[in-house]
Amino acid sequence: MPKGLKTILLHCNKADTDFCVKLNKLSKNQMILYFFNFISWLGNGKIWYFIIFLIPFFHADGIKISLEMIFFGLAGTLIYKLLKSKINRPRPYKVNQSIILGGKILDQFSFPSGHTLHAVIFSMILIFYFPLVTEVFIIFTFLIALSRVILGMHFPSDVFIGAIIGYLIFQLFLIYKQQYENFIFI
Repeated sequence: MPKGLKTILLHCNKADTDFCVKLNKLSKNQMILYFFNFISWLGNGKIWYFIIFLIPFFHADGIKISLEMIFFGLAGTLIYKLLKSKINRPRPYKVNQSIILGGKILDQFSFPSGHTLHAVIFSMILIFYFPLVTEVFIIFTFLIALSRVILGMHFPSDVFIGAIIGYLIFQLFLIYKQQYENFIFI
């Protein structure tokens, strides 16, 4: 690796870790810790499963919307599990003693954030169908992403890349809606 690139990567890694340490310090406040643990717990799938279950009762195309959320959510799961197994980035609390784990983890690796990836996918699909809830889902997605860093489970770059991947999967959803929906029913 060229020396210049290595220097840039070291600076990026240091900035990523420093920002993670600063945000993680917020979890020393018990109210903040409980709040973000609750947000992280919701983002663990519970809120999304609940919405997927409810949509068919409240929208004429609810079954189709729920199936689309399931399909694109599974695509996200496959991608992030593949990346985690190939990259094997340890979680922040494992590599820096000043970062405290503030919640329960689902697996041992950090990159990318699956919570953030899925929050972006599901929120964007829901905003596509229900634009009146845009602000609610944007705020909720941001809180999920923030919770992962505050709780010491992810570096900011894990969350950022998770959001990018989630957005790219949403773009695939839009391509499906524009070009293939009439040919392929999910």
